[in-house]
Amino acid sequence: MNSWKPAGAALLLMLGTAAARAEDGPYFSPTADRVRITLGVLQNSSSTNLRVDSTAGVLGTPIDAEKDLALDKTKIGPKFQAMIRVSERHRLRFDYLTLDRNGFKNIDRPISFRNENLVVGDPVDSQLSLRTLGITYGYSFIHGDRFELAGTIGVNLLDLSARAKVQQPTRHIDQREDQAGPFPTLGLDATWVISKRFYLDARVQYLKLNIDQFDGSLGFYELSALYRWRANVSMGLGYHQERAKLASTKTTESGYFDFDTRGPELFLRIAF
Repeated sequence: MNSWKPAGAALLLMLGTAAARAEDGPYFSPTADRVRITLGVLQNSSSTNLRVDSTAGVLGTPIDAEKDLALDKTKIGPKFQAMIRVSERHRLRFDYLTLDRNGFKNIDRPISFRNENLVVGDPVDSQLSLRTLGITYGYSFIHGDRFELAGTIGVNLLDLSARAKVQQPTRHIDQREDQAGPFPTLGLDATWVISKRFYLDARVQYLKLNIDQFDGSLGFYELSALYRWRANVSMGLGYHQERAKLASTKTTESGYFDFDTRGPELFLRIAF
């Protein structure tokens, strides 16, 4: 969090300067935006627990990826979001998140990962990549100049890739695990206009599924405060969280993945 103090101070300085210099032009409520494009950066603080069983169904080792494999706990990544309002109450939103982390550690306990056994002292290079692409439809059952509340339904394409690699003169291991597929979510989006230049955005999306031998849940949570510098340009500071829990009991693909990432975000939004 300390690394965000300079960024927060810089944002407050920009807001103060903008407020002093902003021209009094025509006012357009953010609830009337037809198109929004949001670009920014996220500071992700992550925790990851997983177990990857063998293809014969033998239980793998429960792994704390940040502790056991020394994966990065904190990583700065990009933010991208776009919204298109089809009509006053109907809209589409597109979200993209990518988070790639690496680690290296001489492991201090035996680990079974799919069909490979890592032994104490193995120098393990590890990688964990997560990508989500969300397409969400929203219907605003409350819509006004000062407040908007929409119910949403979305499809999130989740792509997860994990890799553990050992390269020594007499020992070579390169084990990969990839999971991908669509995941639906239901949720709420809200916008509250506090004044001509300040407003709040909030978003919640979540769904839990249990189908055959698969059990999973996926959740997205965001809260942001925005300063509308010009009619078409806003600067925002917020907090986000993404949570994914996946578990399979299918013999050839059994195991689980429990992932949580959260942290502050700083972004610029252009709206028309």
